[in-house]
Amino acid sequence: MQILPERQQEVLRATVHHYVDTMEPVGSKALVRRFSLKASSSTVRSDMGALENKGLLTQPHPSAGRIPSPQGYRHYVNCLLPPPGVSVHHLQGELTNISLKLLSMDDLFWHLAKRLTDFTGLMSLITRPVRKKKTLEEVRLVQSGERLLVMLVESSNQATHFNIRLPLEAAGEIEAMEIWICEQLAQAGHGNLDWSSLPPHLQMSGSVLREAIQSHSQLISKLETGAFSHGLSHLVAQPEFSQSNSLRPLLELMDSQPAAVVPRDPMNVGGVWIGCEHPNNALSNCAVVRASYRSSNDGVGQVALVGPMRMAYATAMGAVRSVAAHLDRVLS
Repeated sequence: MQILPERQQEVLRATVHHYVDTMEPVGSKALVRRFSLKASSSTVRSDMGALENKGLLTQPHPSAGRIPSPQGYRHYVNCLLPPPGVSVHHLQGELTNISLKLLSMDDLFWHLAKRLTDFTGLMSLITRPVRKKKTLEEVRLVQSGERLLVMLVESSNQATHFNIRLPLEAAGEIEAMEIWICEQLAQAGHGNLDWSSLPPHLQMSGSVLREAIQSHSQLISKLETGAFSHGLSHLVAQPEFSQSNSLRPLLELMDSQPAAVVPRDPMNVGGVWIGCEHPNNALSNCAVVRASYRSSNDGVGQVALVGPMRMAYATAMGAVRSVAAHLDRVLS
């Protein structure tokens, strides 16, 4: 990140604040008057030209004032961001009244997402806590009449189970099937079952069991990667998205894979994606602010706000961090 002279920092900060507040391009005279800059309008005009040459400001029309570019917002977030306002402290106080004592976990996520949207006017999204990649360690099969209880024991002693109905002809294969699975897991060492090596005399029970395990794993994965969102109508109402085509990719993503709005990206250390920085092109016209939280079983979830690049970043970052910290406490 390039180092700016102090006055250019002041001009960039003022331009961002003006545009976030008004969504109007601004000229040097208006900046000097509104923000009491200690420089003449001609000097500020020169600084704005320098910032434009550096790619931090842009001019939407030849005769218009200037607005921040995506690179300008990035410099502002990295170098010029003020601390959160007093309102964020009020939000932190309100969050103490929202807990699992009064709500189920799903209701907790929904209430927190709604509070985030009400507080910021942006679309909020909270993902369920997802544990690190799990390894299948043991499969137990317990027959009960016509049903078969299947218990899957995974790494960290996490276990799930489900019931299936086996053909009567396959009932005699259960014990041998359990032995085959045990041998497979011991040999592979990575929790995968090589169904292609299933012996011929276990094909009947194996085909049913394989399909059931795969369906169960897909269901668990879908539940874990689910997300609770609120305020999509707020996002659609933003002037930047008055053309429906600009939001269509994001709407399709929210329908199919909402957790992709906050992918695990080790390069995104600061928790902010601005425009094309986001790994998914559906967010190229947006800004996403996010913070992580942890649950008692070492799962990691995300709290995020989605809006236009013209965003009150300090407030948004303070809000998502406050909610993430609250979830840390509640779910630990």
